[in-house]
Amino acid sequence: QAQLVESGGGLVQPGGSLRLSCAASGSIPATTVWAWYRQAPGKERELVARITIARDTNYADSVKGRFSISRDAAGNHVYLQMNSLQPEDTAIYFCNFRNRWAREYWGQGTQVTVDS
Repeated sequence: QAQLVESGGGLVQPGGSLRLSCAASGSIPATTVWAWYRQAPGKERELVARITIARDTNYADSVKGRFSISRDAAGNHVYLQMNSLQPEDTAIYFCNFRNRWAREYWGQGTQVTVDS
């Protein structure tokens, strides 16, 4: 059973940057969409950014111009570069792989806290 493992979260001051990484352990064949979601306390999980097999990207309005999603050529890693972080970006961040049959894989999440 393939698993996704996130890393790179932590505590950062407002205006700072973090780079999240997500690695697939085990094969996840035919992945077509890689994404990052986040869930803040008391809120629903929301899509932050996604990148397709064609490298088309989409971002939540709240992170446009600040966050950037990328993936490696093999499709086993996805990254989220987060700049100009604000307290409202505080959340648990989850990576998500979805394959051509619409099966989804989730990581366990990594905490991002933006606080002075």
